Order: sequence, then C-alpha cells, then structure tokens
Amino acid sequence: MVERSRDPRELVTHQLDEAIALLGMLRAEYAGIVAASLESNADDEHDPEGATIGFERAQLDATIHSTTERIEQLRLALDRIDHGTYGVCEVCGEPIPAARLEVRPAATRCVRHAT
Repeated sequence: MVERSRDPRELVTHQLDEAIALLGMLRAEYAGIVAASLESNADDEHDPEGATIGFERAQLDATIHSTTERIEQLRLALDRIDHGTYGVCEVCGEPIPAARLEVRPAATRCVRHAT
C-alpha cells in the first residue's frame, strides 16, 4: 500500500510548532548559562574539565540563530501555501517533487536548482 503524502499545511505547521518550541528551550538554556556565569567568578578559560562558558554560549547563539532562520523559512512556506505558489521552483517554475517537500517542506527550489 502506498502511503499518501501529508497535507503541506499540516507538515509545515507541525515543523513550525516544533521549531518554535525548540527556540523557547534554547533561549531558556542560554539565559541560564548567562545567569550562572554572572553568579560565578570561575576562570572557565583555564578549566581542564571541559568547554568554556563562552564557547557554550557561542554554540547556543549559533543554534538560536539557525532555528530563528528555520522559523522564518517555514512561515514563508505557509505564505506560499496561502498564495498557491508552494511546491513551485522559484528558478524554473517547475513543480518541486513531493518527496523533496516531504523532507524539506520549506524548500523553494527543485533538486536541480537547489544550492
């Protein structure tokens, strides 16, 4: 039996909800690291036990940034659904294969034009 592809709006909305929840957790974790570092006078730059607080903050900041970008891409995908342009390659105007959209629901280009 062939499984029917999920409704694009359902798929995009589900991934958007997950990304928003992840962003909330990442921001809370970042705030916790900042708060912990304010209360400590530890010299974490020379701590042989692991990564520095600065390194952890930088990693979280990068993850927050990429998650924020993903949320924006998913919101734009919802706009394309609303305007009837979802699933159309922005370069050649051909349909984006359903399998690609299933894996990358915010895709704006077909496989041939993906960068």
